[in-house]
Amino acid sequence: MRSTPSREDAISGSQKPRRQARQTVRIHAPAKINLILKILDRRQDGYHNLWSLMQTVEVADELLCSLRRDRKDLRVRVDGASLPTDERNLVTRAARLMLDRAPRSSGLEIHLRKVLPVGGGLGGGSSDAAATLLAANELLQLGVTLDEMQALGEDLGSDVPFFFRAPAAIVTGRGEHVKPVRLVGERWVLLVRPAFQVQTRWAFARLAECRGAVIPLSEPLRALAEREEMAWDEVIPLMENDFEAALAPHYPAFRDIKSRLRSAGAEAALLSGSGSTVFGLFKTESEADRARVSMDDPGYWMAAGRASNLTLRCAWNSPSAPVTVC
Repeated sequence: MRSTPSREDAISGSQKPRRQARQTVRIHAPAKINLILKILDRRQDGYHNLWSLMQTVEVADELLCSLRRDRKDLRVRVDGASLPTDERNLVTRAARLMLDRAPRSSGLEIHLRKVLPVGGGLGGGSSDAAATLLAANELLQLGVTLDEMQALGEDLGSDVPFFFRAPAAIVTGRGEHVKPVRLVGERWVLLVRPAFQVQTRWAFARLAECRGAVIPLSEPLRALAEREEMAWDEVIPLMENDFEAALAPHYPAFRDIKSRLRSAGAEAALLSGSGSTVFGLFKTESEADRARVSMDDPGYWMAAGRASNLTLRCAWNSPSAPVTVC
């Protein structure tokens, strides 16, 4: 019987198939939602400490990364969104971090197919960056460990480290401390994004204006932080997002979407991150699909998917031969 590779073995690529002259890695970079998001004190580096229970959803961007030994440059192409491909793009920055570590001069060609909306509070850019680090590590045979990739991710964005410990984790500090947890049971998620973005810096400013002081972490959340496994039925009553009260006066659409999701049968509905996506939780796929139909609105981007039990997935050269790598 073939043995199952460990998590570190999978990351380091010990289960790689036979190499070809031109290699291509395909990775699906999932969305994340914040089931709980508490914004705590401001740090000396200007960022805020946070406490969040995060979960991936099986709605994902697709990243194709190819090794090119016939040239030494980096080429990035994006479909599905109007995004720059220079250093303003986290994918480009992540790829260069790995190319700088390569012992031999090689080129990378990256094709990003965007599904997740830009600026939607779903961590799409961070997930894409994590996928890029993972793909480049495999193609360039760098042997960078999971911990090292997580540390590299800290410099790219606060949400990036989470995706190396997904599918569910309690995230603290600026986002660099990630404790994997297991959510028991199954839920389906309907993502609803109105036709506007919320700038994160602006959202933090509104939060500072509307509250007089930082509210300490509650005892139920402190108790949750000690757990390694929890049931959805335990988490749902604790769901909250500190940004909601601060942003609601400026964006009444959030309250409207939440109300419509609850009317459509969602067990809970919440803003993800600093917005602008609101999500609803459902017990079954059919319930989520019915809610999507009832929520039909040309002004909304919507997608439904399972609350994932998978991490970043990788396939070599063909999507029909998936290899789990983390």
